[in-house]
Amino acid sequence: MTSPSIGTVVPDMELASTGAKTVKLSDYRGQYLLLYFYPKDNTPGCTLEGQAFRDAIADYTALNTVIIGISRDSVKVHEGFKSKQAFPFDLLSDSDEQLCSLFEVIKLKNMYGKQVRGIERSTFLIGPDGTLIHAWRKVKTQGHSDDVLALLRTLAA
Repeated sequence: MTSPSIGTVVPDMELASTGAKTVKLSDYRGQYLLLYFYPKDNTPGCTLEGQAFRDAIADYTALNTVIIGISRDSVKVHEGFKSKQAFPFDLLSDSDEQLCSLFEVIKLKNMYGKQVRGIERSTFLIGPDGTLIHAWRKVKTQGHSDDVLALLRTLAA
């Protein structure tokens, strides 16, 4: 399957979610869908990124936007992370890297001098019609949520 490019419809996928649910991307048609891929639950950068989205949830909701976090962690681990951080959005488990592969976020990284495969922090905005509107790659957590909100406000104007 080819990675979606800006302006193309994102293929539908179904993944296990927090809240004992199975989520399909198409479940969110009619709303903006913000998919943020992050490396690992309960790590400093991933916690800060999730907290920034959490703290701005009223702004996202007002802009008809649903947020979903995605990593390779299990749903069980996600449940603990979501509860501990009081995230008001779902976290999806992509342990088989189905969605990660589609969006090409699995990259080789250097960790303690060794090459390891991991998720490159990335965010994708899907429009109400299911088309990919914007992609942020190699995301830095500081100010990222503000950047996403700025784009959503521009789209809403």
